[in-house]
Amino acid sequence: MDRQELALFLRTRRERITPADVGLPTGRRRRTPGLRREEIAQLAHMSTEYYTRLEQARAPRPSSEVLAGLARALRLSDAERAHLHHLAGAPPAPSPGPSREVRPSVLDLIARLPNTAATVISASFEVIAWNDLAAALMEDFSAVDRRDRCLIRRVFLGPDRDGRRLYGVSDADEFARNATQRLRAVSARYPDDPGIAELIRDLRAGSAQFRTLWASHDVEAEPTLRKTFDHPVVGPITVNCDVLDITDRDQRLVLYTAVPGSSSEEALRLLSVIGTQRMDVPG
Repeated sequence: MDRQELALFLRTRRERITPADVGLPTGRRRRTPGLRREEIAQLAHMSTEYYTRLEQARAPRPSSEVLAGLARALRLSDAERAHLHHLAGAPPAPSPGPSREVRPSVLDLIARLPNTAATVISASFEVIAWNDLAAALMEDFSAVDRRDRCLIRRVFLGPDRDGRRLYGVSDADEFARNATQRLRAVSARYPDDPGIAELIRDLRAGSAQFRTLWASHDVEAEPTLRKTFDHPVVGPITVNCDVLDITDRDQRLVLYTAVPGSSSEEALRLLSVIGTQRMDVPG
């Protein structure tokens, strides 16, 4: 255990967090940057005295429970969490599961992108962020349960729920194959995550197609460069599909753009105007 380095690491991580980041009032009498020691201690569910001793390099080796609380309170990335465990002389604990927290800068980016439908997808294939054009093109994800925002669950276990047409998945067969290959790799990265385990159980129980693809043990998904969405109001829309990895959170930023001057570009422009008005059509 490197007490001095651990103390410095804790202090620098604490000083970078603002009260607003954790929902605390700023106040007028803060003399140091970031949060106070007692605030971090409260967030980590430990005594202020013990946390202070950690920052003063005087505390004994922290337990795994204490390290988990510190990682949560200090909002550490996976790399920082692993570093914290190394400094404390403890092997890094496995990642608790796919992150669902999207960086504010990414949310701001997708809101500002012109003529681009954008989503952020977690490692478990849940749509965790989207802009207005993505909602108009794919699905108003704010209007469906979190469980129905899981695209791999949707493609294998049925697109029709409660008599509504859900059209958030395009090119279903290709998506099904690629998603299964990615899920195989995800299950290895998060072997102890109950959500991933439940998802795989549900897919194996409910889809013969998934069972066949899963049995191949393939993990190298080919990139999808173009998709065609069968939109119920404006018809088929063909878009370029670019995927950017957000590696520190194991998320993917998916960008859909149409070829300039194409009919699909005109359709996207129309969708940007009509938005998420009710898309159900007869039949």
